Amino acid sequence: MRSVEDHLSLVTASVVAPRPVQVAISEAEGLLCAEEVATADPLPGFDQAAIDGYAVRAVDVALAGTEAPSDLSTIDAHDVDVEELDDSGRLVVHLPVVGDVAAGSRTPTRLQPGQAVRVETGAPMPTLADAVVPIRWTDGGDDRVMVGHGVDSGDYVRRTGDDVRPGDIAVRAGSIIGPAQVGLLAAVGRARVLVHPRPRVSVIAVGNELVDIDRQPGAGQVFDINSYSLAAAARDAGADVHRVGIAERDPARLREAVEAQLIRSEIVVICGSLGGEAAAAITDALGDLGDLDIGRIGMHPGSVQGFGCLGRDEIPTFLLPANPVSALVTFEVMVRPLIRIALGKRQPMRRTVRARTIGPILSVQGRRGYLRGQLMRDERSGDYLVQVIGESETGTSHLLAELAEANCLIMVDEDVEEVRTGDEVDVMFLAQRG
Repeated sequence: MRSVEDHLSLVTASVVAPRPVQVAISEAEGLLCAEEVATADPLPGFDQAAIDGYAVRAVDVALAGTEAPSDLSTIDAHDVDVEELDDSGRLVVHLPVVGDVAAGSRTPTRLQPGQAVRVETGAPMPTLADAVVPIRWTDGGDDRVMVGHGVDSGDYVRRTGDDVRPGDIAVRAGSIIGPAQVGLLAAVGRARVLVHPRPRVSVIAVGNELVDIDRQPGAGQVFDINSYSLAAAARDAGADVHRVGIAERDPARLREAVEAQLIRSEIVVICGSLGGEAAAAITDALGDLGDLDIGRIGMHPGSVQGFGCLGRDEIPTFLLPANPVSALVTFEVMVRPLIRIALGKRQPMRRTVRARTIGPILSVQGRRGYLRGQLMRDERSGDYLVQVIGESETGTSHLLAELAEANCLIMVDEDVEEVRTGDEVDVMFLAQRG
């Protein structure tokens, strides 16, 4: 029996990462950048107003808002009109408004000492102006504005190159492209970017007993659950998924179905019965495509599974159990990390925490348990608490409804058969719903 660590090492060593491709930045969110995006021009490309208000020379409004001296004639105000504000005893400055500049204006504007220009957020700053007085600090005048609060040089101004200077790296290779990175790419004029694309995953269900969900099962038949649930799990992991659906168990038909997916995929997932004649039929059908090994792994559920690298490009191919719970748990432990590595994620594994059990847990000795659980927080201490969902007496329930209620997998070491109430265990987060 191979250990989980040994099998996972074998799996992750086989990763086939898709080649980088150019995509439109609107399609790049969530992907790994595959190039250093250097900026040719500064951002912003010109001095611009950072707020609606009045562009001024800071020196012209320096006295605004200061306490009025006993003799106003002693004020050295140069070219501006200064008076005492009656109700507060502070000084205000009056400036003529000589223009109005909107965002996007392409007409150069110049002010003289002792003047103001009304500006919108994003508007180019007039020549000689070095600050913007917010509207809330003025009376909002159109021809003449009363300023009640001074500003320093540079206040409320976005200077050329404040955000990015020419030659700066806007988005680094290896970084995940999120909304901010998409915005930055647009800001520096990039319509397309080189990324590591999502790995393509094909999901195939095998079994003569399976029917698709648009048909009514007959005697001895069941709905194909796995191709839908595993395709959803692969999509949740970040893959570009092709759900093939049900493949016939006939060796020639099965080989043809799998071979077609090896050409178009970086990962192939096959789910079906892996015991006795069924396993032999699968290995016989696919044997000449590569080395495909079905054996026991020291975990439960999902102890029987298969893996190999098939086809000319040695595509990682998984054989997962027919039981839907076992298939999904095995996918979480073995397949999902490979998808995340192919995406270039630095942390391919799900987040884990230590949690205190609020009830006993039984596991299968000699195999690492991945048991469905409900994770919660202690309102007083903030500690994580966890309880097992399902048949805690055996720890081997395979009810899909119970997995649907779980928000974590409780990981129980191979040498532990019973976890007592209050003991701490490692817990793996599952995808959060809602």
